[in-house]
Order: sequence, then C-alpha cells, then structure tokens
Amino acid sequence: MTSSLWVLASVVLLLLAVAAELAARWWLRHRSLYYVFPPGLRLRLHPDPEVFPQLEPLVRFEVNRHGERGGEVPRVRSGARLYRALVAGGSQPEGYLLDQDTSWPGALQRLLQAPEHLQRLGASEVHVGSIARSGAGSEAVDVILERLLPRYPRIQAIIILVGVSDVFRWLEHGAPPSPPPQVRTSELFMCHPEGPFGWKPRELALVELLLRMRRLWLRPVHVHERVGKWVGKARVMRARAKEIRTTMPDPAPMLDHFEVHLRRVLQKAKAHADRVLVARQPWFDKDYTPEEAAHMWHGGVGQAWREEVTTYYSFEVVSRLMALLDARAARVAKELEVEQLDLMPILERSLDTYYDWLHLSPAGARAVAAAVAAAILRRPLPSPLLPDQDGDGLTSSRTPLGDPTRCAASPAS
Repeated sequence: MTSSLWVLASVVLLLLAVAAELAARWWLRHRSLYYVFPPGLRLRLHPDPEVFPQLEPLVRFEVNRHGERGGEVPRVRSGARLYRALVAGGSQPEGYLLDQDTSWPGALQRLLQAPEHLQRLGASEVHVGSIARSGAGSEAVDVILERLLPRYPRIQAIIILVGVSDVFRWLEHGAPPSPPPQVRTSELFMCHPEGPFGWKPRELALVELLLRMRRLWLRPVHVHERVGKWVGKARVMRARAKEIRTTMPDPAPMLDHFEVHLRRVLQKAKAHADRVLVARQPWFDKDYTPEEAAHMWHGGVGQAWREEVTTYYSFEVVSRLMALLDARAARVAKELEVEQLDLMPILERSLDTYYDWLHLSPAGARAVAAAVAAAILRRPLPSPLLPDQDGDGLTSSRTPLGDPTRCAASPAS
C-alpha cells in the first residue's frame, strides 16, 4: 500500500473514531439519566479497625440497576402486589460504613418482609431502595428527587431523613449571612449526563459507556481497605483545635434555606407516593465524657476530610443549631400534613448507638429500622400496579443502559 493510501486510511479511521465519540457524547447527554450511585456498583469495604472498633470488619455496598443502594426490584407475578419504599437523605440513612443489611434501609426491608408484615401491607413482596447520599442536605435532596422521581411509578412510601448536612455545610463556610453555594451535580450524582468530556482516555464518552456496560454486565467487585482512616485524623484535629467558638451565629439564613427546600422535598414526595414519612434527624446530644468527646470531629470551619481545620464550634452550639433545625422540620411536616417520626427518644446517647456525632452503629441502625417499620405498619396504604409498569415496578420507558457521563468507581471513602 502506498504512503498516500496509508494516510487516507488513517484519516478515515480517525474521522470514524471522532464520529463515534461525538455520537456517544450526544447519547449520554440526551438519552441517559441521573443516578445517585452507578448502577451495578459493588463494593467491599473494610473500615479502619483502629478508628471504628465497633463496626463490622466487612461492609457490602451494592447498587441495583436503578441506581439505588439495595437489591434488585423483585418481579411480581400477575395479580401480586409489590410494596415499594424509597429512602432519601444524607449520610445517616446512607450508612456508608454499615453493611447492606445492617444499614437501616436494609434492615427495614428485612423487617417488612416478615410474613405477618407482608399481610399487614397487603403485599407479596417488599423492596426498600436507598438514594441517600453522604453530604446531601435539604437542597441536594430537593434536586435529587426532582431528577429521579419522574421516572418512578407510584411509590407506596417515601422516607425522608435530612437536616444535619444543612447545619454542617453552613458552619464549614463560616456561618455566612446567606446559604452556602449549591452542591455541584457531580457531588449529588455519581452518574449524570452533564460531562464534562475531554479527549484524554478517561474523559472519553466511549470509555464511559464501556465502563458502564462492564459494571452492569460483569458486576466487578471493588475492594477498599482501611476505609475512613481520615476520620481518625479529623478527630485529632478537633481535639487540638486552636479556637472553639462558643457563641452561636444567627441561624436564620440556614434555617430559612432548610425550610424552603424541605417544603419542596415533601411536596415532591407527596406527589409521587401514597405515604411520606419524615424521620427527624437524631444526633448525639449530651454532655460528653472524655472518651465520647474523643470520637467527635464535626462542627469545623472548613472541611476536615480535605484540609487542616483549626477552628470549631462547641458541641453546645452545634446541638442548639440542630435542635432549632429539628423544630423547624417538625413544624413544616405538621403544616404539610406529613407523618413524622421523632427518633431522638428511641436512641440511647452512647457510643453503642453512635460512632460519632451523627452516624449510627449497627445497634443504632437496628433501632431506627424498627421504629420506621413500626410507623409504616401502623397505617399501610398499598396502591395497585399501574398499567404502564413492568414487572420490576419501574415504567417501561426507561433508558436501557441507564445513565450518563463518567460514573465514579466508588463513593469517596
């Protein structure tokens, strides 16, 4: 072959590659969906045993093809009924360092699957999926539900537990007289259609599609060792803080911002579910012993997982802010006639229940699951399958491959 033919062939191959890449980008931007977690993600996490001695040594974190943490939605036979619940919120319901069945959404499904509870719900199957994400405050959950709920069928129950991230993000930014900046799309959705794309190998849409198909079809397992080791360093930073602020800043900007978005969250949930339950955010509220204080790391001015933080708000200030936010949540739920569950009275303030200021131990997660299950079983309102539903409970118009651009391999650890 002459040199001119080689050049022509190379140009043609290059043009075909560029055309394929541009077509992949178009598909991802216009035909793909938003997912909190990458569909098909499978993690095996080993929490750092020195930092988290009360946690399980092995944590399974698995995501179904709809981007929920949880098992696949069961296909029910003709005439049977699926009771489907969706959990949304921040890091406490996500339970990143708790096993799939230990996190309270996972434990809730196991409780509701008991034969007597299925009978009470009027269902043959129960599925609880979680789209809760670490760091998600009220505004983030508002955006998540706006992007995700339209592709769901009618859901039997949506459970919302949100709030603490509103307080901490505001404090991290120095408690300004206005809400902190909106969370970026990439912080809310590990898979999304917004790019950006580039021409480096890892930035190509074609590579993204291949990675996504591999995750969905081959279900590889990603193993992470000594997860959460940074929390130990964050605890030390708090213990040696140069400044502890004991004066509470004016909480009105944060509380008003929280109320606006919580109202939107509950209104969206009510439009898509038979029942909506606000599980009000619990926290480790007490006078700490030295051992308990050593486990705390929240309340800093700055982000302890990515920078050195030297200024913190006192435990008393943070608890007062949470109490004000909790009161606001209770009022909003009452005004919108949404069921609410106060979790504070049922959770013992101890390191057996919490492993830091807000995250639950396995025992704490079991207690929350039991309380939420009891609330759901008091007044079940199952709805029939709709004509446009397929067997797994999602509308049949969904995109086959699922999602978007650059799905991360795993959540931040």
